[in-house]
Amino acid sequence: MQQSSENTRHEVTVEGDEGSQRLDRVLAVRSPDLSRSRLKALILAGQVSVGPAPVRDPAYHVKAGDTITIDVPPAAPAEPEGEDIPLDIVFEDDDIIVIDKPKNLVVHPAAGHETGTLVNALIAHCGASLSGIGGVRRPGIVHRLDKDTTGLMVAAKNDRAHQSLSAQFADHGRTGEMRRGYMAFVWGAPNRKSGTIDQPIDRHPHTREKMAVRQGGRDAVTHWEVLETFTGKDGKPVASLLACQLETGRTHQIRVHLAHLGHPLLGDDVYGSGFKTKARQLGPQSQAALAALGRQALHAYLLVLEHPASGEILHWESPLPEDLVLLEAALRSTD
Repeated sequence: MQQSSENTRHEVTVEGDEGSQRLDRVLAVRSPDLSRSRLKALILAGQVSVGPAPVRDPAYHVKAGDTITIDVPPAAPAEPEGEDIPLDIVFEDDDIIVIDKPKNLVVHPAAGHETGTLVNALIAHCGASLSGIGGVRRPGIVHRLDKDTTGLMVAAKNDRAHQSLSAQFADHGRTGEMRRGYMAFVWGAPNRKSGTIDQPIDRHPHTREKMAVRQGGRDAVTHWEVLETFTGKDGKPVASLLACQLETGRTHQIRVHLAHLGHPLLGDDVYGSGFKTKARQLGPQSQAALAALGRQALHAYLLVLEHPASGEILHWESPLPEDLVLLEAALRSTD
C-alpha cells in the first residue's frame, strides 16, 4: 500500500483462487478493509485499474496474474461536524470505540436534534483515527439506544470494523459470541421466573412514531429473566427487575415486547402510559425516585462481541447509573 497526499494506492495480484473472476468479487476477497459498496463505488468512479487501464465495470472478468490497482481518495470531511461533548469511554483502539451512553443523548442527528448527538461527539473525539466508512470520515453506528436509555454502545472506526460489527449484530449471537443485555425495571411481576417473547414488531397502525406487535412485522425475539421483585404499600408485588437479552434488534424492541407481556417499563410514557396509576401503590420514596427518573427505566448493561481485527472475544459490563441505583434502593425500601 502506498500513501500520497491525495490518494492511498492498493495493489492486488489476482491469484486465481478467489472463487470468482468478477472484478468486484475478487477485490472483496483480496481487499477486506474496503466494503463491497465502497469497492463498487471506486470501480464506477474509475479509481480501479487492471494493468495500465482503468476499469469501470464491476463485472469485468480478471485472470490469474493480473495486477489490480485501487486508488482510494482521502475520506471526505464528516457531516455533521464534530462537537466537544464529554464521553464515558469504556474501550478504544484503531478499529472500534465502546462508550457508556448517558441519558438524554441522541445517537444520530435528525430533525429537532441536528447537533449535540453521539455522532457529533464521536467525530470530534476520534478525529483522524476515523479512516472513513464508505469514504466519509464518520463513525460506523451499527446499533442504537433510545435517547433516554443508558448503557453500552459500540461504533466502528473503519470499513473493516463496520462490516464485522454489522454482521455480528445481524446474527445476534445465533452462530457467534455476540450478546447484548439490558436491565429493565417493569410494572408488576411475571408469573414465571423466565421466558421468551417471540412476536413480530412493525410500525403502530395509527401512531407512526410508535412500534407495536403486529402480524406481518419483522421477527423479534427477547429473552427475559426475573432478578428481583418489589412489593408495594399493600405488600403485593408491584414491580420487578428483569435481565433481558436480544436475539434481534428492532426499534423499541424491549419496550414494545415487555408492554405486550403486560409488564411495561417504569417511566415509559409511550408504552406504559396506562400504568401511571400504579405509582399510587408505591411507597413515598419509590414514588419520589420514579418521578425524579423522568425516563424509561432501561439500561444496556452487557455487551459481548468479537473484535473485528484480532478475533478476540471482548466482554464489557456497565453498572446501573445513579438514577436507577436510587430507584432500585427506593423500591427495596418499605417506607
